[in-house]
Amino acid sequence: MLLAFAWFPNGFTLLIFVAFVPLLIVENAIYIAPERYKSLTLITCSYLTFLVWNIITTWWIKNASFGGAAMAILCNALLMTITFVAFHNVKKRVGEKWGYVAFICFWITFEFLHLDWDLTYPWLNLGNVFANDTGWIQWYEYTGAFGGCLWVLVLNVMIFKVQSSKLKVESLVVVLSLVIIPIGLSYFIPVNGTATSTCNIVAVQPNIDPYNEKFDGNTYNQIKRMLDLADKKVDATTDYLLFPETALTEYIWENEIYQSESIRQLQTYLKRYPQLKIIVGASTVKRYKPEETPSATARKFDGVEEYYDNYNTALQLDSSRFIQIYHKSRLVPGVEKMPFPFIFKYFENFAIDLGGTSGSLGSQEERTVFVSPGGKTKTAPVICYESIYGEFVSAYINKGAQFISIITNDGWWGDTPGYKQHLKYGALRAIETRKWIARSANTGISCFITPKGELLQATKWWQPAVIAQKIELNNTQTFYTKHGDYIARLALYSSLLLLIYSFMIRFKIIKK
Repeated sequence: MLLAFAWFPNGFTLLIFVAFVPLLIVENAIYIAPERYKSLTLITCSYLTFLVWNIITTWWIKNASFGGAAMAILCNALLMTITFVAFHNVKKRVGEKWGYVAFICFWITFEFLHLDWDLTYPWLNLGNVFANDTGWIQWYEYTGAFGGCLWVLVLNVMIFKVQSSKLKVESLVVVLSLVIIPIGLSYFIPVNGTATSTCNIVAVQPNIDPYNEKFDGNTYNQIKRMLDLADKKVDATTDYLLFPETALTEYIWENEIYQSESIRQLQTYLKRYPQLKIIVGASTVKRYKPEETPSATARKFDGVEEYYDNYNTALQLDSSRFIQIYHKSRLVPGVEKMPFPFIFKYFENFAIDLGGTSGSLGSQEERTVFVSPGGKTKTAPVICYESIYGEFVSAYINKGAQFISIITNDGWWGDTPGYKQHLKYGALRAIETRKWIARSANTGISCFITPKGELLQATKWWQPAVIAQKIELNNTQTFYTKHGDYIARLALYSSLLLLIYSFMIRFKIIKK
């Protein structure tokens, strides 16, 4: 309950610093007197703890799919339980001192590994809890979100130790210092990076119902509706126009992209504004040539030996008439990607359908930075779920991106905490990279986010809207951008050493 009530948008963040303490008390009681408890006691208590946290915090997934929500919540709680029980078993062998080091390292390692595998779901990574209090964590430009995770875990262990310590006054001073000093320092950290130029951006929120209209309506009319909104703000000084994820619902064959009616409609609009660049989400399809090797996600045409891939795509159209393409890389498990295809390949048709295409989509490994004609401006096209991955987004900055464009469609979850949490995670990326963010959502919240994580011109839920903002561009690379999730990697290496040490004690290779 403490973990859940610490989470935003309606939580009390400071609770996160004591949220693990009750479970640590339970674990310690079992550690001290294992003969008093059944073998499954810790597993049961841990699983109930993490299940309650996941249910209260992410129940809204059910609005897209009840089965998908159940799978996400049950599996995530199980993985957290395995991590906590592993800490307990190592603690029994290496003792309390190294045992609590193992707790910190194991949890960070779990979150790190959870970023990059078939069941990736880092929504509840502990460093994300401060997304509603960005003034506290301006130092994320040095540590990334794993710095916040480390902060949370260290304080939970210290407070757990304080409650059983005889030196409570002295210990409380230390604990309060570890809470106050990082927050205080955050307000004195300058936002580094000299602006190289400015850029005028318009972001459109068309508010097209993803369940009853978006993928069943008239594509021409939907685009016209978006362009009519854009016309309220676009003028001769506008540099970029952003439309949301899958704004073009016509299946666009990339091999014949210039024949697409949707593309032609946008190119006609561009003739009015030669300096304008349009970034738009689309559902695209690629047909493989006979000499090309199909990807693992490719599908076979009926009756012929030819293959194709479906993509969730971002496109940039501009006066050059060369269309830049980026295929979403971080796909949503169970929605856009079937986990462990060698096991579940035959169940792809039962994947959650969030509009258009179900089953595994194609993807690309490397980030693509969209470049303006002449190379003056570069932006990172981040699609929806990708915005919750810190190091992933940093890869765009390392390729020269000067600002971040997030295009998303948050209408699947209804008016719930889901789209609000998703928005605020973008603020963490702004701090980590010290880049402006322009966000276009189909519905939910479209806005601009400053390099300090401040939200500007946030739109309202379920209302068509268009917003414009002049932003500053910079070529700065923060410490985090350069070095990535180094805290998590150190935790991973430390976890391996602790496991080796534990096994050596277990098999009596060394003495405790």
